[in-house]
Amino acid sequence: MDISGVKIGGGNFQIIAGPCSVETRDQIISVAESVKASGATLLRGGAFKPRTSPYDFQGLHGEGIELLLEAKKQTGLPIVTELMNANDLPLFEDIDVIQVGARNMQNFDLLKELGKTDKVILLKRGLANTLKDLLMSAEYIMSEGNENIILCERGIRTFETYTRNTLDLSAVPALHELTHLPVVIDPSHATGLSRMVEPMAMAATAAGADGLMIEVHNDPAHALCDGAQSLTPEQFDRVARRVMKIREAMAE
Repeated sequence: MDISGVKIGGGNFQIIAGPCSVETRDQIISVAESVKASGATLLRGGAFKPRTSPYDFQGLHGEGIELLLEAKKQTGLPIVTELMNANDLPLFEDIDVIQVGARNMQNFDLLKELGKTDKVILLKRGLANTLKDLLMSAEYIMSEGNENIILCERGIRTFETYTRNTLDLSAVPALHELTHLPVVIDPSHATGLSRMVEPMAMAATAAGADGLMIEVHNDPAHALCDGAQSLTPEQFDRVARRVMKIREAMAE
């Protein structure tokens, strides 16, 4: 699959990195420049944020999209950002990858609207959904004509409470058996703990994932969203280097 010149799947491995939420111009451009320097090939950032509490930061919406596009202009990194409502689709005209979050995985009306576009869709597994559910959601998109889909495992809810979710690494080989679509792993949302992102990213790479989606913030302690699971640029640089060593070893 080709995303503005960046290929993923079919042996091509990519790292998507950036902050949970776009907060300011300086923040998103600073993070974009740092993750690119460390090897990330796509920039993630939330302009529209679905939050459990209605009182939490909900994102900058249209302004956030504009800031992401400015960061793209500065760095050349294709943009990955979440769409929550089909009414906002016109704002996403210049976005490279539209993310469907876990909470919207079975928003079938939204999926059908995205199926009418030619955008690459990054479809996240719902926190209580099976792999079959995930694939049926992908079918909703494809049934309308859009086959440009990346599947994302971001952890499921189990009885375990130590981590935010339970990362299902078996989803990687299972989905590769069931579909031709690229499979990426989001260790940030899966664990909710920044110290666990590195080992889970390495494990996901060894399991054969086609890519990783990692949250990076220039000041996690003061992040407006999900600071506890965000890496600093320095931490991300270490993770990216170790992940690429695993990729090199797997190629031998």
